[in-house]
Amino acid sequence: MVELRHQQRTVWEGWFPGEAEGWWEQWMKSVDPVLDDAELLEAVYEAQGRRRPNSRRHGRKQTPAEVTLRLAVLKHMRNWSFEETEREVRANLVYRQFTRIGAEKVPDAKTMGRLVQALGPEVVKQIHQRLIEVAQQKKVVRGRKLRIDTTVVETNIHYPTDSSLLGDGARVLTRTMKKITKLTGRAGLRLRDRMRSIGRRVLEIARTSRGKGPQMQEKMKQGYRQLLTATRKVVNQAKRFREEMASGVKRAVDRNQKAVLQALRGDLETMLPRVQQVLRQAKARVLGGDVHVPEKLVSVFEPSSEVIRRGKASKPTEFGKMVKIQEAENQIVTDYEVFEKRPSDSDLLVPAVQKHQEQFGRVPKLVAGDASFYSRTNERELAEMGVKQISIPSRSTKNPERRRQQKKRSFRKGQRWRTGSEGRISVLKRRHGLHRCRYRGDAGMQRWVGWGVIADNLINIGRFLVAKDTG
Repeated sequence: MVELRHQQRTVWEGWFPGEAEGWWEQWMKSVDPVLDDAELLEAVYEAQGRRRPNSRRHGRKQTPAEVTLRLAVLKHMRNWSFEETEREVRANLVYRQFTRIGAEKVPDAKTMGRLVQALGPEVVKQIHQRLIEVAQQKKVVRGRKLRIDTTVVETNIHYPTDSSLLGDGARVLTRTMKKITKLTGRAGLRLRDRMRSIGRRVLEIARTSRGKGPQMQEKMKQGYRQLLTATRKVVNQAKRFREEMASGVKRAVDRNQKAVLQALRGDLETMLPRVQQVLRQAKARVLGGDVHVPEKLVSVFEPSSEVIRRGKASKPTEFGKMVKIQEAENQIVTDYEVFEKRPSDSDLLVPAVQKHQEQFGRVPKLVAGDASFYSRTNERELAEMGVKQISIPSRSTKNPERRRQQKKRSFRKGQRWRTGSEGRISVLKRRHGLHRCRYRGDAGMQRWVGWGVIADNLINIGRFLVAKDTG
């Protein structure tokens, strides 16, 4: 059963306000009433009510919507894991008070994970949009300026090599077939575990890859041939298991075991195409010399991860998703977007201004971005929309008029303000964990980015309100 908040306080809880209120950080005191907004709580309440058909009326009481929202916010403010969040809130009076748990039991890490997962990407986006509306009402942000930048949020995968991907795929398929054998007994095809030989081949390839010269290259190719052969045998065995499960040769008697077996069959259906793709691309690259394999897979666990090359000296290649961060005044991120496929930065500028106009009811006076967002078409469209100052440099400055324009004080001032977007991205990565996503799948990536942005916005809103009250 779903509740908005805890209904009854204990006698011991009455000691909290007078003693613990002075221990709060200043921005937390300003953020506390913001999180009491009825629309924010309603969005979480509705999402929790959709977890099960009768979640609103029947069953044990869930963690209240108010507590769920504040726990999710606090977790991403501090960049904690669910285990760390549980431990810290349980032992800290300030966090108990901030999350409105009080003297009640703190949800365990697994429960917390399920509650936050129930707030899908759409709900997180709704919470973010409502916060921007609250920031407008409190005059934290007015929409006079806009700056935009993109970054990469990496998925939680190891560095992909063909040998490690083949080893991952074989290991997952073998592990799934072992679970099936444990449920169905000796019926049908007998499982042969090839992981020992596959593990040896992976280690041999890793050692050989450190050497140089034609002999070492040939030795590495020979190792890959053996690894490809062994992995292909595991794939063929998994196909036989799938066929025998479909025909009823491998079956379970107990009803609960049947459900587990059905889920394991789904795991095989999901993983087999991915391992086959890894086989194809490894054969094409290592034996055929083709490094431009279409739809290249860099992880069997996060198949949507993209290979993104941004030309940075410290990390030339990143594996994850491209994310747009759009800001207005006072470091408030007004919009974010996780892209399924990496777009060109220049294609994002006009839609960003349109989104800004939709949020604030007017176009910004100043639009700033780096050179990747520049195009003549973009400048013309923004001018037609009514943007007065466009501070986006062109890489080509052969035109004398363009050079003069980029040397103007107003243009350079806009560029100085633009560099703050790089600082904002750095803070999102260092303070809120956007350097690497810890949630799974595309929906997990969107939730991770959304909560990081929400947490950062709340801190900046709180600091602005504190400065406004004390100033």
